[in-house]
Amino acid sequence: MANLAVNIAGVELKNPVITASGCCGFGREFLDFYPLSALGGISLKGTTLNPREGNPPHRIAEAPAGMLNSVGLQNPGVQVLLEKDLPWLKEQNTVLIANLAGSSPEEYRAVTEAVEGSDIDMIELNISCPNVKAGGIGFGTDCDLAGGVIREVRAATTKPLIVKLTPNVTDITAIAKVAEAEGADAVSLINTITAMRIDINTRRPILHNNTGGLSGPAVFPVAVRMVWQAANAVKIPVIGLGGISTWQDGIEMMMAGARAIQVGAALFTNPMAPVEIVEGMNAWLDKQGIKDINDIVGTVKPW
Repeated sequence: MANLAVNIAGVELKNPVITASGCCGFGREFLDFYPLSALGGISLKGTTLNPREGNPPHRIAEAPAGMLNSVGLQNPGVQVLLEKDLPWLKEQNTVLIANLAGSSPEEYRAVTEAVEGSDIDMIELNISCPNVKAGGIGFGTDCDLAGGVIREVRAATTKPLIVKLTPNVTDITAIAKVAEAEGADAVSLINTITAMRIDINTRRPILHNNTGGLSGPAVFPVAVRMVWQAANAVKIPVIGLGGISTWQDGIEMMMAGARAIQVGAALFTNPMAPVEIVEGMNAWLDKQGIKDINDIVGTVKPW
């Protein structure tokens, strides 16, 4: 059996498979399928300083080889996470990643300060959120805005900091470099791609928010390309996500340069996907005679 353990910013994961934020709640939903200890880690539901009700329905729309969502970061707020969910999560023997979001730099800093003294292992910063002080421009689509919010959060925490990058940019490497320069310990990518579906009978968008985020197998080739670009642009670890559904996808993403992967939309059609990916990766490594999964990271050979 090959070594499946990976190290991200000083944190040891027993295997490289993490469930993506928003797709596994706070973990309890998956206990009917497998113990959370089977996972390398879990990125918890996106959490804000105060409770959020999210967007009005409809929030979900199907798409060829994927799905659109516009949930709107519905969550109970950081205090509920810390008081209700975290004590239970800490007993599950997996790496806990708090996915934090906000609508202003000050809110990002405040929610980060709230988890700083907790048992959370790592922070994943969702910078796809709109900045209410900048007319709704997404933090992650502007280098200056991204740099400012990362700087605020970095000053507020000593925990390993992952910055989750949006793909809705012209040059993913520019944002990745900003994250590295402002003190991020790792980057994760990609978040969802802005997309839209229309009901041809009502002539209205299916989603009440008009647009939403596209995830699932449809985005996988885009994610592989962006992970490859980011991994070649920064020295900090890259965590790859976006449409990973099978162990073959996981191997491909790691060959592109990801040191760990996240599985998201696949959970809605196959809750067992993360465990199957771990098992499939291990079998492939054994068949290839590879003793350590870290040896495949970034091994793609461009023409």
